[in-house]
Amino acid sequence: MCSILSGMKIAVLGGDDRELILVSELVRSGATVVVAGFPREKVCHGAFVVNSTEQACKDIEVLILPLPGTSEKGVIRAVYAEQVLLLTEKAIASMSSNALVIIGSARRFLKEWANKYNFKLMEIVEMDELAILNSIPTAEGAIQIAMEETGITIHGSKTCVIGFGRVGITMARTLKALGSDVTVVARNPGQLARAYEMCCHRAGYEDLHDIMNHTDIVFNTVPSMILDSSVLKYANPDVLIIDLATQPGGTDFEAANTFGLKAILAPGLPGKVAPVYAGKILASVIPQLLVTEFGKSQKDLLFG
Repeated sequence: MCSILSGMKIAVLGGDDRELILVSELVRSGATVVVAGFPREKVCHGAFVVNSTEQACKDIEVLILPLPGTSEKGVIRAVYAEQVLLLTEKAIASMSSNALVIIGSARRFLKEWANKYNFKLMEIVEMDELAILNSIPTAEGAIQIAMEETGITIHGSKTCVIGFGRVGITMARTLKALGSDVTVVARNPGQLARAYEMCCHRAGYEDLHDIMNHTDIVFNTVPSMILDSSVLKYANPDVLIIDLATQPGGTDFEAANTFGLKAILAPGLPGKVAPVYAGKILASVIPQLLVTEFGKSQKDLLFG
């Protein structure tokens, strides 16, 4: 790994404690790492700290952005930055030709820039090696919120998991292990079969009206409007809704407030509840992605 990454120019823009662990691993692998969005004292020895994205991106071969990505206006999530960290077209234009940009999920403007400036855009939030491992702290963090926000135990509670992807499966399995009576809501017959194998109740989205009426805690993992006013008006008045989907989530929070329901939007839990674990995942996965990507490029050149 070190031979391919050695001397590679990499910029890491923004993020949180997860990115700090990643930066340390990249430096250890011999890469030349430039960082923006962090104070000097937070960053490991060997990395260069600059004040702007334009400075960081000049002539780099790889740009790494946080998993939450940017806002529609290009604001990069940077929890330690004293000023707004903005991804500009000028910064992107200054990268080396055929650069690689790694991000959780890209906004449309970044995809347009990829075509305009001929760089490769790699969206990694849905990669199994990241998503499955990150589902562990997500489930644990969601249960922590549930325990803090209710007066009941998970054991014996009636819970509902909406969506049965990577996070939904881990969420249901963890709740079941704690003794909860779990109902899984999904459309895919294969997912519902898996829920049955895990000894969970199965239901479709058309059953949500009834489910909301007798459920103590609902965990939504679907990033589209699922829990709207037409569903929420049937909810148990004491229900707790924890929405784990990417912002803005799948819950009508205004309607929930109107009905007097407690609803919490909780995206990005790995970086909040287990930043060291989540950082080690990034430090394992991203360098390997770079080795695979640039190793393939070298092989193409060799046999071209």
